[in-house]
Amino acid sequence: MTPIKIKKKNFVSLLKISSLSLNFFICSDLFAQTGEHEKESAEVSEERIIELNREIESSRAGIEEIQTNAGIYDQSLIEAYWSLAEFYNELEDYESASDILKDALQVARINMGLYSSEQIPLVRLLIENEVKEQDWRAVDDFYELEYLIASRAFSPRDTEYLEALQLYGTWKLRVVRENLFNQSGQSLILTAGEISSFYGRVISKVEEETGLQNKSLLDVLYAKTQIDMTLARYVSSMPYTNFQGTASPFINQTRCRNMRNPQGQVVRQCYSVQVENPRYRQSQRDAKRFALSRHTRAVSRSIGKLESIRNNSTDLTKGEKQNIDMQISQIVIESERLLRGSEKPYLF
Repeated sequence: MTPIKIKKKNFVSLLKISSLSLNFFICSDLFAQTGEHEKESAEVSEERIIELNREIESSRAGIEEIQTNAGIYDQSLIEAYWSLAEFYNELEDYESASDILKDALQVARINMGLYSSEQIPLVRLLIENEVKEQDWRAVDDFYELEYLIASRAFSPRDTEYLEALQLYGTWKLRVVRENLFNQSGQSLILTAGEISSFYGRVISKVEEETGLQNKSLLDVLYAKTQIDMTLARYVSSMPYTNFQGTASPFINQTRCRNMRNPQGQVVRQCYSVQVENPRYRQSQRDAKRFALSRHTRAVSRSIGKLESIRNNSTDLTKGEKQNIDMQISQIVIESERLLRGSEKPYLF
């Protein structure tokens, strides 16, 4: 059977209209994790479409039977929903698949608790689907949910917690770097600052639980350093006029001039005018330098922690030590470049 190309949004309707010709194609946009778009065509044979249609109908009938006999929140529905969602995913009907997975998530929460770790695989499937749909707000909501569940279900010393943390941080960094929410420059800086503060709290928490030289902190420190460097780059590239100076933008000046009064006599009249404060521009430049210095200092603190792990951890491999050295070297080079740039006269 010759493969044919089916537009993902039309799969289900095509299955129900046998008289329509299936000889057409359209490319689907699949969003890669790096943020690049790769156009790929989905090739599904007519025979497979018919088979999937039967599987979907059979799965739905099985779900209705479970709901009738065992109740709408029976735990066995989780696996049934998961299987049904996989059929929709194969058809690239991600919206329907997500709706089914949300039903499975609700059943899991009712049976296993609000923060049960069993929900995490379901949440990650929902994230994958929403990424394909490019619904970034929904993706963000599910990453928030995944981290919340992991932070309640696991200890900071658990690899499952650190994995969820890394995924969460990588996503948040992508939100800032690609500006997925179309935020203004100032809003992006605020968002990145919140992520940096979040990482700072997490690092302190992990240090309390696992010790200062635990190599499990490495990925977290790398992530925090990346967000702090991103903040430093944003600040460095922004015009100093975007920063709030400490001096008043305007000052009042008294100006006088000689005038003749109605009697013809020359008198001196004075009045007050508002003019731009020359110190305000300098205070804006100082504010920019201070903001850049604050972020580079945060980077320096992370470098210090990396060096401490490098020098004191007893279970690091040679490759891990080399990677730490490489990361530190790259961070130091860029930090110094940004600081040198901040010392030059401001041209904008």
